[in-house]
Amino acid sequence: MAEIVELQRNSTNWVKVVDDIVRIEKKIFPKHESLARSFDEELKKKNSGLLYIPLGEDIAGYVMYSWPSSLSACITKLAVKENYRGKGHGEKLLKAAVQKCRTRNVHRISLHVDPTRTAAMQLYKKLGFQVDTLVEGYYSSDRNAYRMYLDFDME
Repeated sequence: MAEIVELQRNSTNWVKVVDDIVRIEKKIFPKHESLARSFDEELKKKNSGLLYIPLGEDIAGYVMYSWPSSLSACITKLAVKENYRGKGHGEKLLKAAVQKCRTRNVHRISLHVDPTRTAAMQLYKKLGFQVDTLVEGYYSSDRNAYRMYLDFDME
């Protein structure tokens, strides 16, 4: 199985990785949902991280996460290129991001997902995420999202 890499701010391949991810972002997500324009700025924030799976010269997928407070974290993006789907990459990325967030001792990880993206919904539920509420008009006036969350028991 492919290795997960954390994008480091001082990485020599920062520009290439971000460019590749922006291309994936533009291909997978509608223009108004894409972070393509602001990806670089998002990643430079202190409280965010990005994990990706390099396969040769290609990037199979990536997950972006942030921890806006000491109590909660968010999965802001999870994407796997079409030709790499169904091979466990999304699950591996999500598990790794959840683990990164857990090291920050957060109580809850949340995310938003389009209810029609059944593969994504199944993955999140498989890893223990629960639907919190339906957010009407989240993506656009005619596209809603489920807000989902994963809580951790605090010792």
